[in-house]
Amino acid sequence: MPKVMAQPSAGQSRSRGRRVSTSLSEINIIPLVDVMLVLLIIFMVAAPMMQRGVEVNLPTSSRTQPVQETRLYVTIPLSYRDDGRVYIEEEAVAIEFLGERVRQVMLNSEQKDVFVRGDGAVQLQELIDVFDRLKEAGIERVGIVAQQRGAR
Repeated sequence: MPKVMAQPSAGQSRSRGRRVSTSLSEINIIPLVDVMLVLLIIFMVAAPMMQRGVEVNLPTSSRTQPVQETRLYVTIPLSYRDDGRVYIEEEAVAIEFLGERVRQVMLNSEQKDVFVRGDGAVQLQELIDVFDRLKEAGIERVGIVAQQRGAR
């Protein structure tokens, strides 16, 4: 609805009246900081949940030794039978490209040692296929990672 303005009387001029409301031109920082803190907490809680490795049910042994040095790990999951993929650390690699990819990773490394983590249900022939690809890539020694019996 339009506003009705009164006509100025004889002694008053037609100047603009003083503004009653001020414009809100600054940003209110407190709600912005609250929202950002809540988002920060949500991401801090959710980030560790998003990091998952490849699940492997390692075979057990009564005489395992802890690995002292950091070496390259190749993981053979149970899904290897279906898709033919192994993992170099956290990177999925098709078995056809395993030799080349390991060669690239070990290019500047002095020791050509690789440890294989295989699921307990992986067949020996599948393990030997991976060993063959690693030997073709120039790996000198291949170790098998096992879990201490009763350490589950």
